[in-house]
Amino acid sequence: MATLLHIDTSFSGENSHSRAVTAAFRAIWEAEHPEGTVIYRDLAAEPIPHLEADAYYADSEEPAFALRRQLIEEAEQSDVILLGAPMYNYTIPSTLKAWLDHVFLVGRTAITENPSLAGKRAVVVASRGGSYREGTPMHGNDYVESYLRLTLGEVFGLDVTFIVPELTLAPNVPAMAELVPLYETSRTESLAAAESLAKELAVQPAA
Repeated sequence: MATLLHIDTSFSGENSHSRAVTAAFRAIWEAEHPEGTVIYRDLAAEPIPHLEADAYYADSEEPAFALRRQLIEEAEQSDVILLGAPMYNYTIPSTLKAWLDHVFLVGRTAITENPSLAGKRAVVVASRGGSYREGTPMHGNDYVESYLRLTLGEVFGLDVTFIVPELTLAPNVPAMAELVPLYETSRTESLAAAESLAKELAVQPAA
């Protein structure tokens, strides 16, 4: 039975662009897997604590390790990991960083020859208020995609696909008014990409 781990992190609620795209992906996923399982975490509504020394150094059977074990097992049980990762101050939300810190376990999910998450698919919706594409004034200042490619891809061994809704501030910032058509195009393309990717992954065998 197929399992989707869906994690949202935006604090913008119904106005969130990343949530709109992750919801589009999930809707198709659930339609393709009516008997499937969705593990959902809203890290804005219910943030997990930052990783502290007692959990970091705890033996896997100790109570202090319980949350880490739960989060790691949720990822290991999933076939696809869907992450909403809006850009906050040029990088990922601190709530997502906390999740990654708990899941990053040397010898199991990371820094090992055979990471336990290797080969699984990950879809990251990396929304941002402006544009950081090559040729734009802010190119090179995106620390969302580069960081997640390292941690999710190179360290965890996940096969990562990014969907990037950009210029999301354009409708609300007068100085960006001329960029609204580009924002609308990006939003439409991102929603379509999410739906298409959900259908594609639905027919692929689990890792």
